[in-house]
Amino acid sequence: MPGSLPAFITEAKRKDLMHDIKFIRDQPALFDAGLARRGLAPLSAQVIALDQRRRAAQTGFQEGQARRNALSKQIGRQKQDGGGSETLIKEVGHLRVDLEQFELEDKSLSEQIDQLLLAIPNLPAEDVPIGADERDNVELRRWGTPPQFAFPALSHEALGEGLGLMDFAVAAKMSGSRFVVLKGALARLERALAAFMLDLQTTRHGYLEVSPPLLVKGQALLGTGQLPKFAEDLFQTSSGHFLIPTAEVPLTNLVAGDLLDESALPLRFTALTPCFRSEAGAAGKDTRGMIRQHQFQKVEMVSVAHPDQSALEHERMTGCAEEVLQRLGLAYRVILLCTGDLGFSARRTLDIEVWLPEQRGYREISSCSNCGDFQARRMNSRFRPKDGKANRFVHTLNGSGLAVGRTLVAILENYQQPDGSITVPEALRPYLGGLARIVGHG
Repeated sequence: MPGSLPAFITEAKRKDLMHDIKFIRDQPALFDAGLARRGLAPLSAQVIALDQRRRAAQTGFQEGQARRNALSKQIGRQKQDGGGSETLIKEVGHLRVDLEQFELEDKSLSEQIDQLLLAIPNLPAEDVPIGADERDNVELRRWGTPPQFAFPALSHEALGEGLGLMDFAVAAKMSGSRFVVLKGALARLERALAAFMLDLQTTRHGYLEVSPPLLVKGQALLGTGQLPKFAEDLFQTSSGHFLIPTAEVPLTNLVAGDLLDESALPLRFTALTPCFRSEAGAAGKDTRGMIRQHQFQKVEMVSVAHPDQSALEHERMTGCAEEVLQRLGLAYRVILLCTGDLGFSARRTLDIEVWLPEQRGYREISSCSNCGDFQARRMNSRFRPKDGKANRFVHTLNGSGLAVGRTLVAILENYQQPDGSITVPEALRPYLGGLARIVGHG
């Protein structure tokens, strides 16, 4: 087995970290079938065997404690009666050794179960298509018509650099690759996009705007599923904090450990934050331009929903992201991800891909996921049903509404003009003081 669990895992309550072990015990074939759809080997037998050994250790400890308590009372009575109790005292000494052993075995087996279960992804929803990778994703719908240019379409980086308002070279001097400096009208356009998205999600779609911390503890990332599996993609500080890879982390953790009233559901949060990712698994991918960077801005949406309503909430959230693109007049398509392309914490994901003329194809600009109770179990987030029945885990959902940098990329490429200037979409002009066109600087 791997080494000891990190402190942020061992400090957590173990019952909050797991898949539902009762489900694995009761429905092992169903659990393994879910793993098989993700292309993973069956694990129920391994989990059940470890759990049986752990429960045996716990039973041994409880029975030993009961025997020790009974012996202690018996020793006390014998002393009062003046009788010898050496044999009983010796048995208590042996029990103490046995109890310590049971306790150590319980702790060791619990850590092994945690290590195993924490590395197992969410089980896919029934309607998620089986597939190996993005080539097996299923297109559900399209909106808008990609623009047709009477001139060769330029890439966003060529357009931005041509305007003198996008500088990758100076960013590389101070920070290295996968960073950019935006200036003048492009910096203002980025700010306008973020404000437009936040206003739409809060005033029209009812999300509560939140300004969360950008540094979080490992426990928060454990709750949403980024840790321990994706530790290499995170930036960690010398204090042990992590820079957030997405506002999903702090927004979802707003209900960590909470017992909510059913009447409070759904809760809907949104935030604009910088996001920080090492892109450890993206070597050689999108090395030019702003598509894949170490630091970028994103408007995130998170919903905390009743289990019976999470499927509808997923469609609603996706529609909230789609409306951003519709108002900006950007053509896109919606994709249902297959099992091989599904994220670790998601049971079902809809990607929105925007048209980029220079690439002559669609690229992801939002990913909306229903995580079911996967994150809620790790965070111990529950609600109290109105009917008075047992408390239940909430369902959590998250989605981009949208990635600001990629939206800026899409605007530059879709609204480019023959002279290299950029027409500003009508929806953004009020945020730019009525500016209708971005022209070269200097």
